[in-house]
Amino acid sequence: MAKQSNTRVGVIGAGALGYHHVRILRDVPGTELVGFYETRPERASAVAQELGVRAYERLDELLDAVDAATIVVPTPAHYEVAKAALRRGKHLLIEKPIAATLEEADELLAIAKQSGAIVQTGHVERFNRAIRAALPHVENARFIESDRLAPFNPRGADVAVVLDLMIHDIDLVRTLVGGHIKDVSAVGVQVLTPFVDIANARLRFEDGAVANITASRVSRERMRKVRIFQESGYLSLDLGAGEGEFFRLRRDVDFAELAKGAQAIEAFVERVPLTAPEGEPLRLEFESFLAAVQGRAPVTVSGGDGREALAVALKIVSEIERTLPSLAAGTHVAAGA
Repeated sequence: MAKQSNTRVGVIGAGALGYHHVRILRDVPGTELVGFYETRPERASAVAQELGVRAYERLDELLDAVDAATIVVPTPAHYEVAKAALRRGKHLLIEKPIAATLEEADELLAIAKQSGAIVQTGHVERFNRAIRAALPHVENARFIESDRLAPFNPRGADVAVVLDLMIHDIDLVRTLVGGHIKDVSAVGVQVLTPFVDIANARLRFEDGAVANITASRVSRERMRKVRIFQESGYLSLDLGAGEGEFFRLRRDVDFAELAKGAQAIEAFVERVPLTAPEGEPLRLEFESFLAAVQGRAPVTVSGGDGREALAVALKIVSEIERTLPSLAAGTHVAAGA
């Protein structure tokens, strides 16, 4: 059997996150990193020199040299860049959110279907060690509480926190519950920017499950935690640390005895540490994308998944705008990668 050749990959955008795309893709097995494209000459030169990777001066020149690419440009540019690549049949990993509008996302997915190109969305939290460890234990989740708090950072502050941070958790709760979101209610406030800086959303799924999501970018400390309640117990996940625990009802519990009086929680609950193999989430994301491109595995986070997360995020933004009419126009424009 002939040896499978490496997949030629390029990176489009070498900003704060794009830099790490270039850094990691240099040595992912089965991949040949051809180079990257960056519109700012000074930035392109600096990244090329530091990482030893070719910087292409023209986007079309890079696209002609690759089989696949990762798109890490500001979100308003996702549509034009992705469209040019997909029309050439190039497989794409598009950083979240997949596009700035649902119309753009739908057109990109239609072009991909026509050209036969694979589209994966960069919802990297799917590859977080805590999430990977928890998924085998999640069964019929009924209530999920998610908190994502971060100190203020000017990068991403030109958009509502829903599209900057909360969209990560929208994708996660959809993954953990499955099914479709039926109802959305949300509130938000402005603190440091003309956009929503703190938001809370309540999502109700068709099967009755509920998720309560909070995102803030004006916190003194950074926190990313998810709590999952189901009939068999309670999972507590610390995404920042990549750790988690499953507090599971003991199978030998005598509920008649338990009802006679207060008892220590250990009498009816066992603590199960959640473990998964180590791995840098971004590298695991690239490896999954490569496996899909090479036909070795299905796409982990499809373009359709990215489209659905964007749809929910935009519903949340619209609900908040309904109660905060003073919000500046253009809230829907997503932040840069």
